[in-house]
Order: sequence, then C-alpha cells, then structure tokens
Amino acid sequence: MLATTNAQNPRTIAVIGLSEVPSRPSHYVSAYMQQHGYKIYPVNPLIDEVLGEKSYADLSDLPIKPDIVNVFRLPKFIPAIVEEMIQLKLPDLWVQQGIIHLEAVARAESNGIHVVMDRCIMIEHRRATIT
Repeated sequence: MLATTNAQNPRTIAVIGLSEVPSRPSHYVSAYMQQHGYKIYPVNPLIDEVLGEKSYADLSDLPIKPDIVNVFRLPKFIPAIVEEMIQLKLPDLWVQQGIIHLEAVARAESNGIHVVMDRCIMIEHRRATIT
C-alpha cells in the first residue's frame, strides 16, 4: 500500500503527462499500477485515450477527486500543477523520479498537500508489496 494522507487504501491515480508510447516511463509505470488494481485517470490534453482510459485536459476535468496525483512533467510545470491541486483540494502529490522543484513542493506542503518527490511510484509499490 502507498502512504497517503487522505486514504488508507488509495485506489485512484491521476497521471499528469501520461504518454501513449509504451516505452515511455509514464506509460509502463501507469500500466503497472493499473495491473495492480489502481484506477488510472490520464491527464494529457494531446491524446483522447490511453491504457483503455479516457484522457482529460487537466485535473479540474476529472470526474472524481483522485487519491494521488502522479506527475510525469518537466519541473517547470510543477508550480501550476500545485496551484491546481490547491484549488481542487487534492491532498497527495507524487512527483516522479528525476523531477525536482523545491519551491513548488514547499508551496504544496504549506497548503497541506502531502508530497513525495523524486521517487518512482512503481518502484515504491514493488518495495511495499515485497516486505
């Protein structure tokens, strides 16, 4: 189980920057999470569908409030994502491995958002299920 502040058993993940290209980390990490029982909500305005799920232009278009927002975007996009999360009162942000934006993380945390940064959700899920 992944640690989050809003749910003992998170089951929904909004994936910002989910690619339809199978060799991209956003795709195979999301496919892995989907195969392990998580409902994936792609957030990518450039595609209509990926992994059998409708894609949404942004977080505010989602039909639900996801348990986790998982980000596969360049660091320069993180501040705007944090602002949208603050407006929507989404409490859990996961910023994938290799993506770091300390100011955005500080802003998120000061607004009550739990942040995991520079870590892969798939790797952490595998670790949690092995132990």
